[in-house]
Amino acid sequence: MAKITYVEFGGAEHVVDVKAGLTVMEGARDNGIPGIEADCGGACACSTCHVYVDADWVAKLPKKDAMEEDMLDFAWKPDPVRSRLTCQIKVSDALDGLRVYMPEKQI
Repeated sequence: MAKITYVEFGGAEHVVDVKAGLTVMEGARDNGIPGIEADCGGACACSTCHVYVDADWVAKLPKKDAMEEDMLDFAWKPDPVRSRLTCQIKVSDALDGLRVYMPEKQI
């Protein structure tokens, strides 16, 4: 289980425990976190679960694969370093303390 902090665009924080094996997107969906729409249900076929990963966590996450990179081209104001799709980040105990920030909107 990992404690993950989801920060809304306006600054509201939601700290939730997410079970290992789920994705960061599923943790948001299952806990009613606003700002992550996840229209494709986690198939990496949209960009509506886009977040900006806290700078301290960027190097600790697995690298983006080509499909995620392609989908991020459709995200709202993607950051080449910090933008990730939460459906592509698998939760493990090593992610305890992860902070992600929602963009102003999802497209």
